[in-house]
Amino acid sequence: MKVLLKNGRLIDPVSGKDTVLDIFIVDGIIEKIRSKISTDKDTESHDLTGKIIAPGFTDMHVHLREPGFEYKETIETGCLAAAAGGFTGICCMPNTNPPLDDASVIRYIQEQSRRTNNGIVDVYPVAAVTKGREGKELSPMIELAEAGAVGFTDDGEPVEHAEIMRRALEYVSMLGKPIIQHAEDCTMTKDGTMNEGFVSTSLGMSPMPPIAEEIIIERDLRLVKYIQGSQYHVAHISAAGSVELIRQAKRRGLPVSCEATPHHFSLTDEAVRSFDTNTKMNPPLRTRDDVEAVKEGLRDGTIDVIATDHAPHSYDDKQVEYMFAPFGIVGLETAIGLAITELVEAKVLTLHRFIEKCSTNPRKILHLTPINIDVGEKANLTLFDQALEWVVDVQQFKSKSKNSPFHGIKLKGKAIGIVNNGRSYFI
Repeated sequence: MKVLLKNGRLIDPVSGKDTVLDIFIVDGIIEKIRSKISTDKDTESHDLTGKIIAPGFTDMHVHLREPGFEYKETIETGCLAAAAGGFTGICCMPNTNPPLDDASVIRYIQEQSRRTNNGIVDVYPVAAVTKGREGKELSPMIELAEAGAVGFTDDGEPVEHAEIMRRALEYVSMLGKPIIQHAEDCTMTKDGTMNEGFVSTSLGMSPMPPIAEEIIIERDLRLVKYIQGSQYHVAHISAAGSVELIRQAKRRGLPVSCEATPHHFSLTDEAVRSFDTNTKMNPPLRTRDDVEAVKEGLRDGTIDVIATDHAPHSYDDKQVEYMFAPFGIVGLETAIGLAITELVEAKVLTLHRFIEKCSTNPRKILHLTPINIDVGEKANLTLFDQALEWVVDVQQFKSKSKNSPFHGIKLKGKAIGIVNNGRSYFI
């Protein structure tokens, strides 16, 4: 395979490069980087004038549903959605059936992902912290790490038991992997459907208070301080108080990080007034103050990563009364557009910082090989058009499920292709 990327603006936060140039790739390896490159007629050439070339984006938080829930998503369709969204790597969550609490399931996902779409999208399994994700007994964490798990989470459920969390942190301190916490005190959110506040009261909806997120984070931070050498990451942070807790923990030098989703910096709980079940997610959409706090956390570096929490559900799953609908929305194919529209265009983040939160930081937190855009290095690239305006049409999604609250919304910024593992995908 020979691919020439012409006239693209390369932005690489690692090297500090920001320049317009050509990149020539042969069999997946970068052979030349120059201002102008001439090639033969056998080369696949793409003019990227006005477009961005970035190190490949990695989504730390994706639900692929396979094995067990293939009617919602499969590894194949999830990888197609990732490629269409501009991601060269995704981390799959363990709430499958069977869950990712056994090395054989890890190996199954790895094998399926290599066969899928010629392996252009890397799939990194995140294993369960506890057996069956039941929160009662630790999973075989060493065995799972040896099989290829890049981290541990019971996502969809928190690790509520303090002693189990303590032991999990002790294990990851030896393994060099992060614990990724779904921060929720379920005793405070039982049967809840949306954020507790003025809107939930006016709609008569059962509440999920933000303090339920904050309490778990505050407890965990004390454990992280107690367990030397551990690494702790908060998934889909949503509340202003939670952002401040992480900010203060970082100032104290604790080894903590966190992520925010596009829906948590784009929508508020006012969206629930539509009773569209695609506005139901966990953590729930919160208030304008919370949204602004998340944006400030992204701006000042408290929030390290933008991750989608891509959670596919079938049409029938979501076409029920709000209180009975499952939590979650798809997000891989709208992430770049939402981030550029809500963050870059709004001057919350520079392009460099946006790319850093989608590429450099996820790989650093997960201890994945850094992406080096240089001659002789493997080409792992995300290509996007910052200026492209488009309207979200869920029927055009590559994902098997279409459950998005952003259908019909006009966005600015879109992926136009990826290059990875000796393959290219252009939209």
